[in-house]
Amino acid sequence: MGAAMRRIQIGSVLSAFGVGFTVPFLYVYVAQVRGLGASTAGVVLAAFAVAALVVLPFTGRALDRRGPLPVLVGAALIASAGALALGLARGAVAVIVAAAVLGAGTAVMQPALATLIVWCADTNTRTRAFATQFFLQNLGLGIGGLIGGQIVDEHRPTSFTLLFSIEAVMFLVLAAIAATVRMPQSPALRGSVPRDEASAGRNGLRALLRHRAMVQLCVLGFVLFFACYGQFESGLSAYGVEAAGISASTLGIALAANTAVIVVAQYAVLRFVERRRRSRVIASVGLLWALAWAVAGYAGLGHGSQAMATAAFVSTYALFGLGEAMLSPTLAPLVADLAPTGMVGQYNSAFALVKQLALAVGPAVGGPMGAALHAPYIVTFLLFSLGITVLALRLGRRLAPGQDQPSLARGRVVAQGGAPAEPVPSGA
Repeated sequence: MGAAMRRIQIGSVLSAFGVGFTVPFLYVYVAQVRGLGASTAGVVLAAFAVAALVVLPFTGRALDRRGPLPVLVGAALIASAGALALGLARGAVAVIVAAAVLGAGTAVMQPALATLIVWCADTNTRTRAFATQFFLQNLGLGIGGLIGGQIVDEHRPTSFTLLFSIEAVMFLVLAAIAATVRMPQSPALRGSVPRDEASAGRNGLRALLRHRAMVQLCVLGFVLFFACYGQFESGLSAYGVEAAGISASTLGIALAANTAVIVVAQYAVLRFVERRRRSRVIASVGLLWALAWAVAGYAGLGHGSQAMATAAFVSTYALFGLGEAMLSPTLAPLVADLAPTGMVGQYNSAFALVKQLALAVGPAVGGPMGAALHAPYIVTFLLFSLGITVLALRLGRRLAPGQDQPSLARGRVVAQGGAPAEPVPSGA
Protein backbone atom coordinates (compact mmCIF):
# COMPACT_ATOMS: atom_id res chain seq x y z
CA MET A 1 0.00 0.00 0.00
CA GLY A 2 1.09 3.56 -0.65
CA ALA A 3 1.41 6.14 2.10
CA ALA A 4 -2.05 7.59 1.43
CA MET A 5 -3.71 4.16 1.55
CA ARG A 6 -1.93 3.28 4.78
CA ARG A 7 -3.19 6.46 6.45
CA ILE A 8 -6.72 5.83 5.22
CA GLN A 9 -6.72 2.28 6.58
CA ILE A 10 -5.25 3.39 9.92
CA GLY A 11 -7.88 6.09 10.29
CA SER A 12 -10.63 3.63 9.34
CA VAL A 13 -9.60 1.01 11.91
CA LEU A 14 -9.19 3.59 14.69
CA SER A 15 -12.68 4.98 14.07
CA ALA A 16 -14.08 1.42 14.11
CA PHE A 17 -12.18 0.84 17.36
CA GLY A 18 -13.93 3.86 18.85
CA VAL A 19 -17.36 2.77 17.62
CA GLY A 20 -16.79 -0.64 19.21
CA PHE A 21 -16.66 1.01 22.63
CA THR A 22 -20.28 2.15 22.45
CA VAL A 23 -22.35 0.11 19.96
CA PRO A 24 -22.89 -2.99 22.18
CA PHE A 25 -24.00 -0.85 25.12
CA LEU A 26 -26.15 1.83 23.48
CA TYR A 27 -29.50 0.25 24.37
CA VAL A 28 -28.48 -0.31 27.99
CA TYR A 29 -27.14 3.23 28.24
CA VAL A 30 -30.34 4.90 27.04
CA ALA A 31 -32.93 2.58 28.56
CA GLN A 32 -31.35 1.82 31.93
CA VAL A 33 -28.44 4.07 32.77
CA ARG A 34 -30.24 7.27 31.75
CA GLY A 35 -33.55 5.76 32.80
CA LEU A 36 -35.37 6.74 29.60
CA GLY A 37 -37.02 3.37 28.96
CA ALA A 38 -37.11 0.87 26.11
CA SER A 39 -39.31 3.02 23.84
CA THR A 40 -36.87 5.93 23.91
CA ALA A 41 -34.00 3.54 23.28
CA GLY A 42 -35.86 2.30 20.20
CA VAL A 43 -36.32 5.87 18.97
CA VAL A 44 -32.61 6.52 19.49
CA LEU A 45 -31.68 3.48 17.42
CA ALA A 46 -34.11 4.60 14.72
CA ALA A 47 -32.57 8.09 14.78
CA PHE A 48 -29.31 6.67 13.45
CA ALA A 49 -31.07 5.21 10.41
CA VAL A 50 -33.23 8.29 9.80
CA ALA A 51 -30.22 10.62 9.97
CA ALA A 52 -28.36 8.46 7.46
CA LEU A 53 -31.31 8.46 5.08
CA VAL A 54 -31.48 12.26 5.28
CA VAL A 55 -27.81 13.04 4.59
CA LEU A 56 -26.76 10.32 2.15
CA PRO A 57 -28.74 11.65 -0.87
CA PHE A 58 -26.62 14.83 -0.68
CA THR A 59 -23.31 13.14 0.10
CA GLY A 60 -22.48 11.75 -3.33
CA ARG A 61 -22.43 15.06 -5.16
CA ALA A 62 -20.36 16.63 -2.37
CA LEU A 63 -17.83 13.81 -2.70
CA ASP A 64 -17.51 14.27 -6.45
CA ARG A 65 -17.48 18.07 -6.38
CA ARG A 66 -15.28 18.70 -3.33
CA GLY A 67 -13.39 15.43 -3.08
CA PRO A 68 -13.64 12.80 -0.33
CA LEU A 69 -10.97 14.26 1.97
CA PRO A 70 -12.78 17.44 3.09
CA VAL A 71 -16.07 15.53 3.28
CA LEU A 72 -14.46 12.87 5.48
CA VAL A 73 -12.88 15.45 7.77
CA GLY A 74 -16.19 17.28 8.19
CA ALA A 75 -18.11 14.03 8.80
CA ALA A 76 -15.59 12.88 11.41
CA LEU A 77 -15.85 16.21 13.26
CA ILE A 78 -19.66 16.01 13.24
CA ALA A 79 -19.56 12.40 14.47
CA SER A 80 -17.14 13.38 17.24
CA ALA A 81 -19.47 16.12 18.42
CA GLY A 82 -22.43 13.73 18.33
CA ALA A 83 -20.60 11.04 20.31
CA LEU A 84 -19.53 13.49 23.02
CA ALA A 85 -23.02 15.00 23.22
CA LEU A 86 -24.55 11.52 23.53
CA GLY A 87 -22.26 10.69 26.42
CA LEU A 88 -23.26 13.86 28.27
CA ALA A 89 -26.98 13.92 27.37
CA ARG A 90 -29.53 13.17 30.07
CA GLY A 91 -32.99 13.98 28.71
CA ALA A 92 -34.81 12.12 25.94
CA VAL A 93 -34.70 15.00 23.44
CA ALA A 94 -30.99 15.60 23.98
CA VAL A 95 -30.18 11.90 23.56
CA ILE A 96 -32.20 11.61 20.34
CA VAL A 97 -30.68 14.76 18.82
CA ALA A 98 -27.16 13.62 19.74
CA ALA A 99 -27.82 10.20 18.21
CA ALA A 100 -29.03 11.82 15.00
CA VAL A 101 -25.88 13.97 14.78
CA LEU A 102 -23.68 10.93 15.41
CA GLY A 103 -25.64 8.88 12.88
CA ALA A 104 -25.33 11.57 10.21
CA GLY A 105 -21.58 11.83 10.68
CA THR A 106 -20.91 8.10 10.60
CA ALA A 107 -23.20 7.61 7.60
CA VAL A 108 -21.25 10.12 5.51
CA MET A 109 -17.93 8.61 6.57
CA GLN A 110 -18.72 5.28 4.88
CA PRO A 111 -18.95 6.45 1.24
CA ALA A 112 -16.18 9.00 1.85
CA LEU A 113 -13.77 6.25 2.94
CA ALA A 114 -14.90 4.04 0.05
CA THR A 115 -14.27 6.84 -2.45
CA LEU A 116 -10.83 7.49 -0.96
CA ILE A 117 -9.93 3.85 -1.41
CA VAL A 118 -11.08 3.98 -5.04
CA TRP A 119 -8.96 7.07 -5.64
CA CYS A 120 -5.85 5.45 -4.14
CA ALA A 121 -6.16 2.04 -5.78
CA ASP A 122 -6.39 0.66 -9.30
CA THR A 123 -8.14 -2.52 -10.45
CA ASN A 124 -5.14 -4.63 -9.43
CA THR A 125 -5.21 -3.49 -5.79
CA ARG A 126 -8.79 -2.33 -5.18
CA THR A 127 -10.20 -5.73 -4.22
CA ARG A 128 -7.47 -6.33 -1.64
CA ALA A 129 -7.78 -2.78 -0.31
CA PHE A 130 -11.50 -3.17 0.44
CA ALA A 131 -10.93 -6.59 1.97
CA THR A 132 -8.26 -5.09 4.21
CA GLN A 133 -10.60 -2.30 5.29
CA PHE A 134 -13.35 -4.78 6.18
CA PHE A 135 -10.91 -6.99 8.08
CA LEU A 136 -9.45 -4.09 10.05
CA GLN A 137 -12.84 -2.56 10.83
CA ASN A 138 -14.15 -5.83 12.25
CA LEU A 139 -10.95 -6.27 14.22
CA GLY A 140 -11.26 -2.72 15.56
CA LEU A 141 -14.93 -3.20 16.46
CA GLY A 142 -14.18 -6.45 18.27
CA ILE A 143 -11.25 -5.09 20.27
CA GLY A 144 -13.15 -1.91 21.11
CA GLY A 145 -16.12 -3.94 22.33
CA LEU A 146 -13.92 -6.17 24.49
CA ILE A 147 -12.14 -3.24 26.14
CA GLY A 148 -15.38 -1.29 26.51
CA GLY A 149 -16.95 -4.28 28.26
CA GLN A 150 -14.22 -4.11 30.90
CA ILE A 151 -14.74 -0.39 31.49
CA VAL A 152 -18.51 -0.14 31.48
CA ASP A 153 -20.50 -0.29 34.70
CA GLU A 154 -24.29 0.05 34.65
CA HIS A 155 -24.22 1.64 38.10
CA ARG A 156 -21.74 4.35 37.09
CA PRO A 157 -23.03 6.69 34.35
CA THR A 158 -19.56 8.26 34.19
CA SER A 159 -18.20 4.99 32.78
CA PHE A 160 -20.51 5.39 29.78
CA THR A 161 -19.46 9.02 29.41
CA LEU A 162 -15.88 7.77 29.25
CA LEU A 163 -16.79 5.30 26.48
CA PHE A 164 -18.46 7.97 24.35
CA SER A 165 -15.53 10.32 25.00
CA ILE A 166 -13.11 7.67 23.70
CA GLU A 167 -15.29 7.28 20.60
CA ALA A 168 -15.27 11.07 20.09
CA VAL A 169 -11.48 11.16 20.36
CA MET A 170 -11.11 8.37 17.79
CA PHE A 171 -13.22 10.36 15.33
CA LEU A 172 -10.97 13.38 15.93
CA VAL A 173 -7.96 11.17 15.24
CA LEU A 174 -9.57 10.07 11.96
CA ALA A 175 -10.15 13.72 11.02
CA ALA A 176 -6.53 14.58 11.81
CA ILE A 177 -5.21 11.65 9.78
CA ALA A 178 -7.47 12.48 6.82
CA ALA A 179 -6.32 16.11 6.93
CA THR A 180 -2.70 14.96 6.48
CA VAL A 181 -3.34 12.58 3.57
CA ARG A 182 -1.68 13.59 0.32
CA MET A 183 -3.38 11.91 -2.58
CA PRO A 184 -1.05 10.23 -5.10
CA GLN A 185 -1.20 11.36 -8.70
CA SER A 186 -1.93 7.86 -9.92
CA PRO A 187 -3.84 6.88 -13.06
CA ALA A 188 -6.74 5.81 -10.84
CA LEU A 189 -6.82 9.25 -9.24
CA ARG A 190 -6.60 11.16 -12.51
CA GLY A 191 -9.45 9.10 -13.91
CA SER A 192 -11.68 9.45 -10.86
CA VAL A 193 -11.36 13.16 -10.14
CA PRO A 194 -13.88 15.17 -12.18
CA ARG A 195 -12.37 17.73 -14.52
CA ASP A 196 -14.65 20.42 -13.20
CA GLU A 197 -17.65 20.87 -10.95
CA ALA A 198 -20.10 20.62 -13.83
CA SER A 199 -18.93 17.10 -14.70
CA ALA A 200 -19.22 16.02 -11.06
CA GLY A 201 -22.99 15.94 -11.03
CA ARG A 202 -23.92 16.39 -14.65
CA ASN A 203 -26.04 13.28 -14.86
CA GLY A 204 -26.75 12.71 -11.19
CA LEU A 205 -29.54 10.50 -9.95
CA ARG A 206 -31.33 10.26 -13.30
CA ALA A 207 -28.25 8.81 -14.97
CA LEU A 208 -27.72 6.36 -12.15
CA LEU A 209 -31.32 5.15 -12.36
CA ARG A 210 -30.93 4.63 -16.11
CA HIS A 211 -27.83 2.51 -15.54
CA ARG A 212 -29.50 -0.90 -15.36
CA ALA A 213 -26.51 -2.81 -14.03
CA MET A 214 -26.18 -0.38 -11.11
CA VAL A 215 -29.92 -0.53 -10.40
CA GLN A 216 -29.74 -4.32 -10.37
CA LEU A 217 -26.76 -4.17 -8.02
CA CYS A 218 -28.68 -1.84 -5.69
CA VAL A 219 -31.65 -4.25 -5.63
CA LEU A 220 -29.27 -7.11 -4.94
CA GLY A 221 -27.55 -5.08 -2.22
CA PHE A 222 -30.86 -4.33 -0.53
CA VAL A 223 -31.73 -8.02 -0.39
CA LEU A 224 -28.24 -8.88 0.89
CA PHE A 225 -28.33 -6.38 3.74
CA PHE A 226 -32.00 -7.04 4.51
CA ALA A 227 -31.55 -10.82 4.74
CA CYS A 228 -28.34 -10.80 6.77
CA TYR A 229 -27.12 -7.64 8.45
CA GLY A 230 -30.63 -6.42 9.14
CA GLN A 231 -31.37 -9.59 11.15
CA PHE A 232 -28.29 -9.95 13.35
CA GLU A 233 -29.43 -7.90 16.32
CA SER A 234 -33.18 -8.07 15.71
CA GLY A 235 -35.03 -10.98 14.13
CA LEU A 236 -32.31 -13.61 14.42
CA SER A 237 -31.58 -12.69 18.03
CA ALA A 238 -35.28 -12.78 18.90
CA TYR A 239 -35.66 -16.12 17.12
CA GLY A 240 -32.68 -17.54 19.00
CA VAL A 241 -34.06 -16.52 22.38
CA GLU A 242 -37.71 -17.45 21.78
CA ALA A 243 -37.42 -20.52 19.54
CA ALA A 244 -34.02 -22.01 20.37
CA GLY A 245 -33.82 -21.04 24.05
CA ILE A 246 -30.54 -19.19 23.57
CA SER A 247 -29.31 -17.13 26.51
CA ALA A 248 -28.08 -13.54 26.25
CA SER A 249 -24.51 -14.69 26.89
CA THR A 250 -24.76 -17.16 24.02
CA LEU A 251 -25.88 -14.35 21.72
CA GLY A 252 -22.62 -12.62 22.58
CA ILE A 253 -20.70 -15.80 21.77
CA ALA A 254 -22.51 -16.07 18.42
CA LEU A 255 -21.60 -12.48 17.49
CA ALA A 256 -18.01 -13.16 18.57
CA ALA A 257 -17.97 -16.25 16.34
CA ASN A 258 -19.16 -14.12 13.42
CA THR A 259 -16.33 -11.63 13.94
CA ALA A 260 -13.76 -14.37 14.51
CA VAL A 261 -14.61 -16.09 11.22
CA ILE A 262 -14.27 -12.79 9.35
CA VAL A 263 -10.88 -12.03 10.95
CA VAL A 264 -9.49 -15.53 10.46
CA ALA A 265 -10.89 -16.28 7.00
CA GLN A 266 -10.71 -12.91 5.26
CA TYR A 267 -7.39 -13.30 3.44
CA ALA A 268 -7.85 -16.99 2.70
CA VAL A 269 -11.21 -16.14 1.16
CA LEU A 270 -9.64 -13.23 -0.72
CA ARG A 271 -7.32 -15.57 -2.63
CA PHE A 272 -10.38 -17.54 -3.70
CA VAL A 273 -12.45 -14.49 -4.65
CA GLU A 274 -9.80 -12.68 -6.68
CA ARG A 275 -9.72 -15.39 -9.33
CA ARG A 276 -13.44 -15.77 -9.83
CA ARG A 277 -16.36 -13.86 -11.29
CA ARG A 278 -17.89 -11.45 -8.83
CA SER A 279 -21.43 -12.43 -9.79
CA ARG A 280 -20.65 -16.08 -9.12
CA VAL A 281 -19.09 -15.20 -5.75
CA ILE A 282 -22.23 -13.30 -4.70
CA ALA A 283 -24.40 -16.15 -5.95
CA SER A 284 -22.43 -18.62 -3.84
CA VAL A 285 -22.93 -16.35 -0.80
CA GLY A 286 -26.68 -16.68 -1.34
CA LEU A 287 -26.38 -20.47 -1.23
CA LEU A 288 -24.14 -20.30 1.84
CA TRP A 289 -26.61 -18.08 3.67
CA ALA A 290 -29.48 -20.36 2.68
CA LEU A 291 -27.54 -23.11 4.43
CA ALA A 292 -27.09 -20.79 7.43
CA TRP A 293 -30.85 -20.23 7.67
CA ALA A 294 -31.43 -23.98 7.41
CA VAL A 295 -29.03 -24.52 10.32
CA ALA A 296 -30.86 -21.80 12.26
CA GLY A 297 -34.10 -23.64 11.51
CA TYR A 298 -32.67 -26.78 13.06
CA ALA A 299 -31.58 -24.80 16.14
CA GLY A 300 -35.09 -23.53 16.84
CA LEU A 301 -37.40 -26.03 15.19
CA GLY A 302 -35.45 -29.26 15.51
CA HIS A 303 -35.85 -31.73 18.35
CA GLY A 304 -32.24 -32.03 19.40
CA SER A 305 -30.72 -31.23 22.77
CA GLN A 306 -30.12 -27.72 24.00
CA ALA A 307 -26.41 -28.19 23.41
CA MET A 308 -27.07 -29.09 19.76
CA ALA A 309 -29.40 -26.12 19.36
CA THR A 310 -26.76 -23.78 20.81
CA ALA A 311 -24.04 -25.17 18.56
CA ALA A 312 -26.28 -24.82 15.52
CA PHE A 313 -27.19 -21.24 16.40
CA VAL A 314 -23.54 -20.22 16.86
CA SER A 315 -22.72 -21.98 13.56
CA THR A 316 -25.37 -19.85 11.85
CA TYR A 317 -23.53 -16.68 12.77
CA ALA A 318 -20.22 -18.24 11.73
CA LEU A 319 -21.62 -19.12 8.28
CA PHE A 320 -22.91 -15.57 7.90
CA GLY A 321 -19.40 -14.33 8.75
CA LEU A 322 -17.89 -16.46 6.00
CA GLY A 323 -20.33 -14.98 3.52
CA GLU A 324 -19.49 -11.45 4.71
CA ALA A 325 -15.80 -12.16 4.15
CA MET A 326 -16.61 -13.15 0.57
CA LEU A 327 -18.68 -10.01 -0.05
CA SER A 328 -16.24 -7.44 1.35
CA PRO A 329 -13.77 -7.66 -1.57
CA THR A 330 -16.62 -7.99 -4.08
CA LEU A 331 -19.44 -5.46 -3.59
CA ALA A 332 -17.58 -2.21 -2.97
CA PRO A 333 -15.07 -2.68 -5.84
CA LEU A 334 -17.93 -3.59 -8.16
CA VAL A 335 -19.76 -0.35 -7.31
CA ALA A 336 -16.57 1.56 -8.10
CA ASP A 337 -16.05 -0.29 -11.39
CA LEU A 338 -19.59 0.50 -12.52
CA ALA A 339 -19.23 4.22 -11.77
CA PRO A 340 -18.40 6.44 -14.76
CA THR A 341 -15.76 9.15 -14.48
CA GLY A 342 -16.67 11.84 -11.99
CA MET A 343 -19.51 9.90 -10.32
CA VAL A 344 -17.66 7.51 -8.00
CA GLY A 345 -18.87 9.38 -4.91
CA GLN A 346 -22.48 9.40 -6.09
CA TYR A 347 -22.43 5.67 -6.80
CA ASN A 348 -20.85 4.93 -3.41
CA SER A 349 -23.42 7.12 -1.65
CA ALA A 350 -26.32 5.53 -3.53
CA PHE A 351 -25.20 2.08 -2.49
CA ALA A 352 -24.71 3.25 1.11
CA LEU A 353 -28.26 4.64 1.03
CA VAL A 354 -29.60 1.27 -0.14
CA LYS A 355 -27.73 -0.37 2.72
CA GLN A 356 -29.24 2.00 5.28
CA LEU A 357 -32.73 1.39 3.90
CA ALA A 358 -32.25 -2.35 4.28
CA LEU A 359 -30.88 -1.95 7.80
CA ALA A 360 -33.93 0.15 8.71
CA VAL A 361 -36.53 -2.18 7.15
CA GLY A 362 -34.84 -5.45 8.15
CA PRO A 363 -35.33 -5.19 11.93
CA ALA A 364 -38.87 -3.83 11.51
CA VAL A 365 -39.89 -6.89 9.48
CA GLY A 366 -37.65 -9.54 11.00
CA GLY A 367 -37.99 -8.61 14.67
CA PRO A 368 -41.69 -9.47 15.11
CA MET A 369 -41.42 -12.51 12.83
CA GLY A 370 -38.39 -13.91 14.63
CA ALA A 371 -40.06 -13.51 18.00
CA ALA A 372 -43.45 -15.05 17.17
CA LEU A 373 -43.57 -16.66 13.69
CA HIS A 374 -40.64 -19.03 13.94
CA ALA A 375 -41.15 -21.36 10.99
CA PRO A 376 -42.36 -18.63 8.56
CA TYR A 377 -39.39 -16.49 9.62
CA ILE A 378 -36.86 -19.17 8.68
CA VAL A 379 -38.60 -20.05 5.41
CA THR A 380 -38.93 -16.40 4.40
CA PHE A 381 -35.28 -15.56 4.83
CA LEU A 382 -34.09 -18.84 3.39
CA LEU A 383 -36.01 -17.90 0.24
CA PHE A 384 -34.51 -14.40 0.33
CA SER A 385 -31.05 -16.00 0.40
CA LEU A 386 -31.86 -18.13 -2.62
CA GLY A 387 -33.14 -14.94 -4.25
CA ILE A 388 -29.65 -13.47 -3.77
CA THR A 389 -28.26 -16.27 -5.93
CA VAL A 390 -30.81 -15.64 -8.68
CA LEU A 391 -30.28 -11.87 -8.66
CA ALA A 392 -26.50 -12.25 -8.71
CA LEU A 393 -26.56 -14.54 -11.74
CA ARG A 394 -28.88 -12.13 -13.56
CA LEU A 395 -26.56 -9.24 -12.72
CA GLY A 396 -23.62 -11.16 -14.16
CA ARG A 397 -25.23 -11.06 -17.60
CA ARG A 398 -25.13 -7.23 -17.58
CA LEU A 399 -21.51 -6.86 -16.46
CA ALA A 400 -18.60 -6.40 -18.81
CA PRO A 401 -15.93 -9.12 -18.48
CA GLY A 402 -13.52 -6.72 -16.75
CA GLN A 403 -16.20 -5.69 -14.26
CA ASP A 404 -17.27 -9.22 -13.41
CA GLN A 405 -13.74 -10.64 -13.26
CA PRO A 406 -11.06 -7.95 -13.00
CA SER A 407 -8.28 -10.55 -13.14
CA LEU A 408 -9.07 -10.83 -16.87
CA ALA A 409 -8.19 -7.16 -17.37
CA ARG A 410 -5.00 -6.61 -15.37
CA GLY A 411 -3.56 -3.15 -15.70
CA ARG A 412 -6.77 -1.66 -17.00
CA VAL A 413 -7.86 1.59 -15.32
CA VAL A 414 -11.55 1.30 -14.52
CA ALA A 415 -12.30 5.00 -14.50
CA GLN A 416 -10.83 5.37 -17.97
CA GLY A 417 -11.61 2.05 -19.68
CA GLY A 418 -14.13 0.36 -17.39
CA ALA A 419 -17.27 2.21 -18.37
CA PRO A 420 -20.59 0.56 -17.65
CA ALA A 421 -21.61 -2.33 -19.86
CA GLU A 422 -24.42 -0.12 -21.09
CA PRO A 423 -23.30 3.54 -21.37
CA VAL A 424 -24.92 6.20 -19.25
CA PRO A 425 -26.54 8.78 -21.55
CA SER A 426 -24.81 12.12 -21.10
CA GLY A 427 -28.01 14.03 -21.68
CA ALA A 428 -29.97 12.38 -18.89
